[in-house]
Amino acid sequence: MLTTPPDEQRAREQRNAAARTFVVVMGVVALFGDMTYEGARGLVGPYLALLGASATAVGFAAGLGEFLGYSLRLFTGWLGDKTRAYWPLVIAGYAVNFIAVPGLALVGSWQAAVALLLLERIGKAIRSPSRSTLVSYAANEAGVGKSFGIEEALDQIGAVSGPLLTALVIWVVRDEPAEARYRLAFLALMLPVFLNLGFVLFARKKYPSPEAFEQSTPKPQPQRSALFRWYLAAVMLLGLGFADWALVAFHATRTGQLDIGTLPLLYAGVMGVDAIAALAFGTLFDRFGLSVLAVSAFISALFAPLVFLVPSGWALVIGAGCWGISMGAQDSVFKAAIAQLVPKDQRGRAYGVFFALFGFAWWVGSTAMGWLYDRSLMALVVFSVVTQLAAAPFFLVLGRKLSARPPQ
Repeated sequence: MLTTPPDEQRAREQRNAAARTFVVVMGVVALFGDMTYEGARGLVGPYLALLGASATAVGFAAGLGEFLGYSLRLFTGWLGDKTRAYWPLVIAGYAVNFIAVPGLALVGSWQAAVALLLLERIGKAIRSPSRSTLVSYAANEAGVGKSFGIEEALDQIGAVSGPLLTALVIWVVRDEPAEARYRLAFLALMLPVFLNLGFVLFARKKYPSPEAFEQSTPKPQPQRSALFRWYLAAVMLLGLGFADWALVAFHATRTGQLDIGTLPLLYAGVMGVDAIAALAFGTLFDRFGLSVLAVSAFISALFAPLVFLVPSGWALVIGAGCWGISMGAQDSVFKAAIAQLVPKDQRGRAYGVFFALFGFAWWVGSTAMGWLYDRSLMALVVFSVVTQLAAAPFFLVLGRKLSARPPQ
């Protein structure tokens, strides 16, 4: 039996430990980034309504933001692979938040607010493929599904903290007019903006070359390239029926199920569910592969009927929880699958193509659901449920054909 020399074994253990630490550090970077964005996202639907936007406008703006945030990754993913300037792109993408999120406190119209929301999504498009690529180098050393699950869990701690911060601000200034409470809540998000940039600069200094973590990368088999195209089709179906939170929040406030003070608390709870689901589904992916996304598709299909058809606060909470479970599964497994399917020198482009197509589907679906909301809630629910359930058979078949482990 062949044994690994002690020096080689020790070096491997050290590299593995360093890779795990890098994943955690990047998770902390994501934590403060999401604390910024999600703190704003939990309020943006009713804020746009307060400024005069309709449900169709909210759905269109939310979907367009996701589309821009994903479609531009085609270019920024290619740019990262072409220039290998992964760190500068990550830092520049996070720097956009200095203007985009606190600037919401200063706008005077819903159109200006939408422009800032789109700018924030553009910032995410700049940083996301490069950040996912950097993390993938360490993830393939430390366990791909688990690593992306840990990163997403830390990310979602920020997503919980952001809405809690805005809820605290709104409570402290509860005697102020509604518009003033929104504006002060957005200004408070300057704190996580500063912390986010500080940690990303620290990570850049401590880990200048994360690609060194991944010693070798398997070349994808021809069959896997074909399966990747079916995988793209499946996630586009899932994105098509997945409503943006802005529309959920718009509905909850319009129907009186939640007010401005409790809405961020619900969103914080949903982000907590997201974090737990990310860890769970990331671990399950390492064991069972892509078939775990079929489970998340069935759970996700429950959120629309619970949120939009059942006039109950408990139904809203349970439906929002289903929404959060699906988000956690998507955010961990989507990136983990690509890290295993694509060689390291092409991964930035792969992330760009993947998320551009997913974002396009999300935009089309969000716009359609916003339009349907003003006409028929039943039609909205049918559209959401059918498209998401249609993705489940794809994931089941892909899960059988594609092992979660890379080919040897």
